[in-house]
Amino acid sequence: MSELLYLCANFYDMHDKIYLSLAHLSGAELAYVQAAFDENWVTTAGRNLDDFENALNRFLGNKSHALALYSGTAALHLALILLNVDAGDEVICQTFTYAASANPVLYQRATPVFVDSEPDTWNMSPDFLGTAIADRIKITGKKPKAIIPVHLYGMPARMDEIRTIADHYGIPIIEDAAESLGSTYKSKHCGTLGDMAAISFNGNKIITTSGGGVLVSANEQLMKDARYLATQARDAAPHYQHSQIGYNYRMSNILAGIGCAQMTVLPQRIEQRRAINQLYRTELANISAIRFQTEPSADYYSNYWLTAIEIDPQQSGGITRETLRLALEAENIESRPVWKPMHLQPVFQQMPYYGDRTSEKIFEAGLCLPSSSILKKEDILYITNVIKQVFNI
Repeated sequence: MSELLYLCANFYDMHDKIYLSLAHLSGAELAYVQAAFDENWVTTAGRNLDDFENALNRFLGNKSHALALYSGTAALHLALILLNVDAGDEVICQTFTYAASANPVLYQRATPVFVDSEPDTWNMSPDFLGTAIADRIKITGKKPKAIIPVHLYGMPARMDEIRTIADHYGIPIIEDAAESLGSTYKSKHCGTLGDMAAISFNGNKIITTSGGGVLVSANEQLMKDARYLATQARDAAPHYQHSQIGYNYRMSNILAGIGCAQMTVLPQRIEQRRAINQLYRTELANISAIRFQTEPSADYYSNYWLTAIEIDPQQSGGITRETLRLALEAENIESRPVWKPMHLQPVFQQMPYYGDRTSEKIFEAGLCLPSSSILKKEDILYITNVIKQVFNI
């Protein structure tokens, strides 16, 4: 064991586990939460909610309208409802993602059609997207109701190509931007590149509201309809009257207060995550078996919410993703395999799939490394020295 690793190991014997991605508070959160209590606005309305949504609109630009909800999954669900997705319909979904990207399709009794990744961004392949749509029209006699690309781990998808295909068929795009707040594609923010988008503020995201999400669209009427549905679809009447099914999806004013404080440090958090990613690259540059998920060109700007790597089995000398994960775990360091593709999940394995196993190969070789913005340089050096020991560097 190297001297640095020995010293770091002794240091971490006395400290907490290094987690994959923890919340990083600004220090101002309690003031906003206290204001909600002082003003007695502890429900799903109040100044914090207004301020949080306005801060998001300013940050995203592009005439964005943000609606704060209790989760990113709720945002995806509302988007599907707004597009009238129902039983018998199909929705194109990226297979390489978390289950929350596809679950809302089943909430609507529709069928997810899974499309594989392309190797550069790990996101939805435009080639297989085009193939899937043409084939589903041939089989079912109708086009899919929506396309849900994902910006995986903060990496923007190939949105120009996806948009061209979507426009050709007249199919709306719902971006799953849960992991990509602050990422941009051709200088436009992820979350503003589709017809609607969902962003997550779960406790492990780049900023957090503890639990929460937001639906975003430049279409003002769509967002008015979304707000109506998210607040139990109550009609404009002095009594409680409902003409359609609604949902209790609105974020609370208390959690929005956390979001207000978090928005003040968002640019800093993006810089910190990117700096962590760069430090990993620098420290592991001499290990040829390790490949990073990487921006394909200057058109792509990732927030690198999580730093994700692949281990090349042809160059690793038998070291696998699991070899490395278990070695890190033995040193009290949490890492995590990349998402298992949805078409391999028991709950979805009967659904249509179009691809060439690209996502499966990344899953077999891929690992997410600790990326919390609270990590210090010595934390990353400790982690990378463990990795170097595994590779005998």
